[in-house]
Amino acid sequence: MKKHLLLSSVMTLFVLLPALVRAQTADDVVEKALTAMGGRAALGKLTTRSSTGNISVSTPAGDVTGTVELSNKVPNKSRALIKIDLANLGLGQVVQDQRFDGTVGYAIDSLNGNRDITGDQLEAMRSTTFPTPLLGYKEAGARVELIGKEKVGDKDAYVLRFTPKTGPASRIFVDAETYILVKTIVTLNVPQLGTDIEQASEFSDYREVDGVKTPFRVRSVNQLQSLTITLTKIEHNTAIDDRTFAKPAQ
Repeated sequence: MKKHLLLSSVMTLFVLLPALVRAQTADDVVEKALTAMGGRAALGKLTTRSSTGNISVSTPAGDVTGTVELSNKVPNKSRALIKIDLANLGLGQVVQDQRFDGTVGYAIDSLNGNRDITGDQLEAMRSTTFPTPLLGYKEAGARVELIGKEKVGDKDAYVLRFTPKTGPASRIFVDAETYILVKTIVTLNVPQLGTDIEQASEFSDYREVDGVKTPFRVRSVNQLQSLTITLTKIEHNTAIDDRTFAKPAQ
């Protein structure tokens, strides 16, 4: 009788196991990811982020290098100032300064010409809130779905589909063991190229800054090029003038 009860219990466990595995929800993964970053309280204290470092870009003519300055301010203001030395190609220093003031996006580009940022790229900027779109996404009208697991390198990752209120959806990859964000993929239509670009970004070398784990290395790849940003300094809650993000006066 005891053996029969034990066998029944074991069989019941095996029957329930798939249900237990499926019990992980998108909300579970989001909350664990926020906790892995440092928690809602620590993230909620951040108002700005200033980052500096180096950039390496792979081109058909070989790798080129330069410097990068990144600025972010709540709720979604951003700026990326990149200076690349193309002296070996006879082009001198190239400056790319991409700004978003929360409404309007503008690119200062000494190589390809200055332009307004429009379409998918602009909508993606509008939906990329600081310090992370996962914080308060429901209030912003976005949706997050857990769509499965995939390998990122040799590790399993939960895959979340993030659909903002407007603009392109993206896939967010969260390490299945540590719940740290390891990768994102978004497809954008780029008018100046006349095609869609699938942009994959991988995040690594996480370090704690003001109680929040932040990646110091970002590798970004699309079908046209790959680049790696290696940050050397990150500061939070420093004063950043809103004019930093604005389109320059004509």
